[in-house]
Amino acid sequence: MEVKLKLLLDLMPLSNLTKKLYQDTRTQRNVAKLNDELYEVHQIMTRNVQEVLGVGEKLDQVSQMSSRLTSESRIYADKARDLNRQALIRKWAPVAIVIGVVSLLFWAKNKIW
Repeated sequence: MEVKLKLLLDLMPLSNLTKKLYQDTRTQRNVAKLNDELYEVHQIMTRNVQEVLGVGEKLDQVSQMSSRLTSESRIYADKARDLNRQALIRKWAPVAIVIGVVSLLFWAKNKIW
């Protein structure tokens, strides 16, 4: 256990003060402190992982909403284009019909006479 603890302390970037607290592994107090701190770190890491998973789920929801919004905006743009076309036809169709009828009458008058 002492070798594992020494290896753990060598690998972790701890300050010198913290290393000195845990170097004497024979005392029960230091081992209890180490276990308490490891438990706290475990709780913090568990909480962080849960938060990351929650953020991931929220990102998935935002992505789905964005996809729906994109498709609905395309539909809206198509419908707006159709409505503009219909409004243009309603506005200019009577004028085109009148011009067509007058032209037809002039053409027919020239053919008959």
